[in-house]
Amino acid sequence: MVSGNCGVCKIVGLLAAIGAVNWGLVGFFEVDLVAQLLGTMTTGARVVYGIIGIAGVVKLLSFVMRCPCCKPGTCETKK
Repeated sequence: MVSGNCGVCKIVGLLAAIGAVNWGLVGFFEVDLVAQLLGTMTTGARVVYGIIGIAGVVKLLSFVMRCPCCKPGTCETKK
């Protein structure tokens, strides 16, 4: 497993966590925070969902490959 400390890695992790919290709110309380803030499936909401979805995919990929934005020696390699 590879995880990084660069700015991109931190932003991706934050967005993935926000998405996870939103899904937790939907699952437990039937509250979609993104829809409440931006409207149900408005352009803004769809953009947010898309960005969070991309962050989730990038986060999943980080388990098998190194972040291309990290400089050598700045990421922690866990085996």
